[in-house]
Amino acid sequence: MKAITVRQPFAGLIVAGVKDVENRTWNTRLRGRIAIHAASAKPSAGAMEFYEREVKARGWKWPKDLVELRGGIIGTVELVDVVTKSRSPWFNGKGFGFVLANPKRLKFRPATGQLKIWEA
Repeated sequence: MKAITVRQPFAGLIVAGVKDVENRTWNTRLRGRIAIHAASAKPSAGAMEFYEREVKARGWKWPKDLVELRGGIIGTVELVDVVTKSRSPWFNGKGFGFVLANPKRLKFRPATGQLKIWEA
């Protein structure tokens, strides 16, 4: 299965169904179900606090158990489109927005991530 590495807390937010667009500087023709790999890098405490506050302010559930996982596959999601414009609050307006749908949590599987899309 194809996979994409995403830093936390974003990987957990994707798998929890909170984040529906992943921002990238590069495009892809790939569509369909892909694995979400949570990067090994630890996010700063400030970033975690900021995103937790923002997610809760919108009335969404903060998936603490998912955003704390690092260094492995945590779920899958369907990559349904790639856009350059979106009304999603997660789209930063730069580059490409990977539109994501139908997330599914998986049992954590340790894995080493890679840049761009890779084979899990």
